[in-house]
Amino acid sequence: MNRFIVLTADVAEELALGQKLLKAAPQTMLDLLIRVVICVVVFLVGSRIINLVRKLTSNALKRANASKEAKQFLDSTLKVGLYAFLIFQIAVKLGIDATTIATVLGSATVTIGLAFQGSLKNCIGGILIMLLHPFRVGDYIIEDNHKNEGTVSEITIFYTKLATIDNKIILLPNGSLADISITNVTNEDNRRVELKVGISYRADIRKAKAVINSLIEANDRIIKDKEYRIFVDDLGASSVVIGMRFWTKTEDYWPVRWDMLEEIKYAFDENGIGIPYPQMDVHLDRGNGEG
Repeated sequence: MNRFIVLTADVAEELALGQKLLKAAPQTMLDLLIRVVICVVVFLVGSRIINLVRKLTSNALKRANASKEAKQFLDSTLKVGLYAFLIFQIAVKLGIDATTIATVLGSATVTIGLAFQGSLKNCIGGILIMLLHPFRVGDYIIEDNHKNEGTVSEITIFYTKLATIDNKIILLPNGSLADISITNVTNEDNRRVELKVGISYRADIRKAKAVINSLIEANDRIIKDKEYRIFVDDLGASSVVIGMRFWTKTEDYWPVRWDMLEEIKYAFDENGIGIPYPQMDVHLDRGNGEG
């Protein structure tokens, strides 16, 4: 009998607890809904504030005459940092204790660091690029590892964007760029052009050099203040190789190179200077055989 009374009391307590939960459920759901709405509002307002801060920072950097790559890198870093802070605040608004968040973040730091060591390396690489300035936005670079090349269009916190001459975009990790050798083609104002052209062994070397010299003197895009040279570079198997070195502005490098090669061909043709091609002379010896 006593056991029956105890069971009845337990059932009554459970029913009472269930009724309390049912009564509290609407209020709990309402509180959760209010928190979610507040979080959405906080995110929207926070996003606008972040955009405003980024814009103000960009304007301040403009007034300070900061480089384009510095502005891009700082904007990328600022965006990541501010959104991380915003998400932290939203988590607090949802009722997650700040101490708990800090503890979880602390314990997860090592795991995240191992999982994202590539991203961390890229971030550090980006900082090194900003400090050392091996290249800037607008420079034409060649990375010597995979021979990717193009004009630097943007430097972000993790990647550097290259625009190729055939209108493609290459994303290079900053960590890799900080570890390998890079050729900066456009770092200097002037660039030396080196050309080689073969002439026939029967041709007059002095005449060929004089023709090339007249072409160099006539080209306004070749810098005359810097010494240029015309010389015999090699005695090849089928030609005398004439070499030449002269300077031009970096932006004129390829147009000058292409024009000079074309003009040399026309000038050699006009002056009877042959440009040989590989050939083989075969001599047949017809001896008087017996038999």
